[in-house]
Amino acid sequence: MEVVTKIAPIALALIMLALGLGLTIKDFTRVVKQPKDFIVGLICQLILLPIIAFVLIKVLNTPIELALGVMIIAAAPGGVTSNVMTKFANGDVALSISLTAIISLLSIITVPFIVFKSADLLNIDYLSKNISMSSISIKMFLVVTLPVVLGMVIRRFATEFIVNKTILIQRISILLFVIVFLSIWIEEWDNILSYLSRAGLIALTLNVTMMIIGFFVAKYFATGIAQQKCISLECGLQNGTLAVFVSTNLFDNIVYLVPTAAYALIMFVTSIFFVLLIKKSV
Repeated sequence: MEVVTKIAPIALALIMLALGLGLTIKDFTRVVKQPKDFIVGLICQLILLPIIAFVLIKVLNTPIELALGVMIIAAAPGGVTSNVMTKFANGDVALSISLTAIISLLSIITVPFIVFKSADLLNIDYLSKNISMSSISIKMFLVVTLPVVLGMVIRRFATEFIVNKTILIQRISILLFVIVFLSIWIEEWDNILSYLSRAGLIALTLNVTMMIIGFFVAKYFATGIAQQKCISLECGLQNGTLAVFVSTNLFDNIVYLVPTAAYALIMFVTSIFFVLLIKKSV
């Protein structure tokens, strides 16, 4: 796990820097002016997603060593991938960016809270003795919040250049995401089939369930079809790199990364099918 441990913080910081480069103050003020859709998306992602994940862990009788990994990916915010997929689906890209940005900034509080509370509820007592909720929050601040703020500052002084390079920046972010997960697959290739067989079912079930729930909750409470598509994809596409970062800070065993690695692989496939489906039928 040494390679992943070294790559994940750097990749996450660069991904969050790229997210910041794509943000403006409007992405935050928009939430105040049009709060309804944002609140629906926030509730789906920050409240419903962890609850559904925990219920599925119990229903599917998920092994404890995998259960907390599932909760870590469920606690993670959406990533740049959700913004790209929302654009392909003709969804509300502005809402997607606002949800990703604000929930990512909130994640320095919400992720440690959900993960440590889940550990308590699952009676897990073998987290690293040197790690606390506050220490994880501080580390996340350094690799999540600071890069986002720095990215926004850079955009403020180089707006035209950044706007012209938006697609390139998105591609680099996705490439960094892929590099992290390729590192996991390569480093643990001998165990990969065993891991997938153990974590694949709950990862697939959680991913598909949340996209469906997000779709129908948004159908009844959001303002339109574009917002419905956006919220559904935000519920299904998580920031796997952030989940890897949290996992490697909590545990020394690669097994805790398995749900994250399985989810990352599955969400790319399901989101593509989902986008093709809703573009034709909605």
